[in-house]
Amino acid sequence: MSGLGALPVLFGVGLLGLGVAYATARALAVTGPARSVDQFLPGGEPVEHAFSRFHVRWYTLAMIYLAFEMEMLFMYPWTLVVSTVGVRAVVEMFVFLGILLVGVLHAWREGALRWV
Repeated sequence: MSGLGALPVLFGVGLLGLGVAYATARALAVTGPARSVDQFLPGGEPVEHAFSRFHVRWYTLAMIYLAFEMEMLFMYPWTLVVSTVGVRAVVEMFVFLGILLVGVLHAWREGALRWV
């Protein structure tokens, strides 16, 4: 087959595999009365409403998490250019990590990492 001649065959095999997967799932599915909330819980009844308020410490932990996610977001492109830029890129990354470390130390000093 030529390059584009194999495309419809590959598409057909994909659709056939998808149909087999759906048919297998439907054949092996456990049928019974539909439950609205219980099917999404790990075995327990909800103890509070879904729109209840969260404790303020969750927001602090979320901000710390976002700071570390931003660190990873900047580290990926850095790994691509560090070999071409050289020592300057390494120094800039350590300055960036130092700024993040100061933020984490401040959060630690303020008790944001203490759970109880």
